[in-house]
Amino acid sequence: MSTYDYDLFVIGGGSGGVRAARVAAGDAGARVALAEEDRYGGTCVIRGCVPKKLMVFASEFTDAAEVGKAYGWNMTSGTFDWHSFRDHLNTELDRLEGVYRSLLKNSGVDTFDARAKLKDAHTVELSNGETKTAKTILVATGGRPVRPDLPNAELGIVSDDIFHLETLPKSILIIGGGYIACEFACILHGLGVEVTQYYRGAQILRGFDDEARGLIAEAMRDRGIELHTGTNIVQMALDGQVDTSSGPTASDAAMGASAQQQDLMSNDDTAPEASPGRGGPIWVKATNGRERVFDMVLFATGRNPNTDDMGFEEVGIEVGRRGEVVVDAFSKTAVDSVYAIGDVTNRVNLTPVAIREGMAFVETVFKDNPTAVDHDLIPSAIFTQPEMGTVGMSEEAARDQEEIEVYCTSFRPMRTAFAGKPDRVLMKLVVSVATRKVLGCHIVAPNAGEMIQLAGIAIKMGATKEDFDRTVAVHPTMSEEIVTMKTPMRTA
Repeated sequence: MSTYDYDLFVIGGGSGGVRAARVAAGDAGARVALAEEDRYGGTCVIRGCVPKKLMVFASEFTDAAEVGKAYGWNMTSGTFDWHSFRDHLNTELDRLEGVYRSLLKNSGVDTFDARAKLKDAHTVELSNGETKTAKTILVATGGRPVRPDLPNAELGIVSDDIFHLETLPKSILIIGGGYIACEFACILHGLGVEVTQYYRGAQILRGFDDEARGLIAEAMRDRGIELHTGTNIVQMALDGQVDTSSGPTASDAAMGASAQQQDLMSNDDTAPEASPGRGGPIWVKATNGRERVFDMVLFATGRNPNTDDMGFEEVGIEVGRRGEVVVDAFSKTAVDSVYAIGDVTNRVNLTPVAIREGMAFVETVFKDNPTAVDHDLIPSAIFTQPEMGTVGMSEEAARDQEEIEVYCTSFRPMRTAFAGKPDRVLMKLVVSVATRKVLGCHIVAPNAGEMIQLAGIAIKMGATKEDFDRTVAVHPTMSEEIVTMKTPMRTA
């Protein structure tokens, strides 16, 4: 008989931890417990993918009304009721959290609504005062958004706070150029907020294909988002608490939304504060010397793994420079009995990847089938407007590796071209000259996430450009261009 309370103790109730716990208990018959200090479902379900995507849907209705007029519909955009949407959103998140709790209960997993940390290689200490032992411990504590090291940075909000705002601001400054910053820039603009975005780099969405991210930046500006690259902030304070007389100001340019954008806001005569409890509009000074005032500042400047005060160093678990748990190909830490999956390892920070890592962990530890996680050719989507779907290598990364051909087309899609809108989409294949394999596929278009999921299957299977060419097009669709591009735009 085991001398441990459990065969497995999981720390963290996000998607990866819950999947590992219930599969280990339900399929492998292990005695499993899980501890979560906040809400079950983790970042993705509670403060990330799911509520963000619902906000994306909400933000798209303004464009739908405008395009509908060209198709003969007598439609008006009306006003957006943030309170109604937020209440409905919270109800849906409560439902999903209940689903996660039920999945664990029905699988026979014991759950603890408490914070857990390591006491030794086989013992966890709970914030309720209990200690539990386990033959194996799995860390799945995820990550969190971080603020920059800047005086008064606490005046700004982070992505977790967006879903809890009492009112939407009339103007917002978003700091950052990654997918979270760009997604929320598009979302909030679609909901009627005047959006300004500062990014210190030369172009947003660093690490993605240059041509694709360039088109997204152009589309964001065309929609009315004031996007400034090569720009950061150097100072921030509550408006009225800093002397701006010595330098030029442009606060009047940011002190409210345009008349059209204000019409989209919920009818509310009360001017919004900068954010809950932060006391009013925020003055900022940029690296270019320009001074502005915004109702709110959102920092989307990165995320760090949740590894603070977890007892890792004391137990002998290696932690990297950003706080990530260092693991091997099988998600095992430097301590044989402790594994880690998901964002806390800072490998590929995507929910489906965390779930795959959880499944591979169960195969390795409880089914005697050592399974390394395959992190190659993972499709992903950025829910900007338009969306980007991507799988494989960017043109820039591929040409550094070998000689390539680039097949690319950009055009106005039928649906919005009919309405006289300037929107453009991009379809792009990066092909190895030597093997003819498609090394990367990049799509910028409405519903690009749906398209890239299917393209990802072919590319994961090693499809060549000729395999794409042999596939009959579905007409009329945007995605047919993926299989009709016959002549390379360039060789690199």
